[in-house]
Amino acid sequence: MEKQDILKIGDHKFNSRLFLGTGKFNDLDIQSRAVEVSGTEVLTFAVRRLNLENPHEPNFLERLDLKRYTLLPNTAGATTAEEAVRIARLAKASGLCDMIKVEVIGDPRTLLPDPIETLKATEILVNEGFTVLPYTSDDPILARKLQEVGAHAVMPGAAPIGSGLGILNPHYLRFIIEEAKVPVIVDAGVGSPADVAYAMELGADGVLLNTAVSGAKDAVLMAEAMKLAVEAGRKGYLAGRIAKKRYASASSPMEGLVESLEV
Repeated sequence: MEKQDILKIGDHKFNSRLFLGTGKFNDLDIQSRAVEVSGTEVLTFAVRRLNLENPHEPNFLERLDLKRYTLLPNTAGATTAEEAVRIARLAKASGLCDMIKVEVIGDPRTLLPDPIETLKATEILVNEGFTVLPYTSDDPILARKLQEVGAHAVMPGAAPIGSGLGILNPHYLRFIIEEAKVPVIVDAGVGSPADVAYAMELGADGVLLNTAVSGAKDAVLMAEAMKLAVEAGRKGYLAGRIAKKRYASASSPMEGLVESLEV
């Protein structure tokens, strides 16, 4: 019997390794269909997009059967640790989930994360009992320090948010994966199924997508393609690729060949 390949983050367990953002879809019907075909079990969204004071008002999650998914609210919009912590506390108090994606932006043009404020917020929220998944750069040292303060997963960006540039620094991403004691979820900048498969082949434990799906010409079809890419990349990683060689290597065994076909 095939062993189940479970992703574990804190006390949460998942069969799917694709996390999906819920923003930027053209309409809620397309969003709902894309979520369905993606096979995701984790939906992320900015807490600031919800009216937490009146949860019964129409919102962008209303077409989704939220009982089927684990919610991963994020602190998008925060520029300091203090803001991120405040947003996380609001999410938890509203009963959304104990998981939080810490996102503290350090530059409005590139939307790159602020490493110092991200580290501060992560440590505070871990100590308050959150399951914390910080969005970070592809810096291996920062990824290590986030784990040292208790992060339950690290989420290095492949490229700037929404850029679709793919994995700009696979070398550093591999460093992070090799040293990680917690799951590594590649987040931001992924543009195509090829990028997703590559991240998974490198050994990432999962991928979080939003714009690559919601911004596609056919978002529903792209969601399905991303699901297959995650699965293919994961299986490729587990199977172990062949070593790259400088010269050709015959595909057929040379032993036992007939030395001459002359009669």
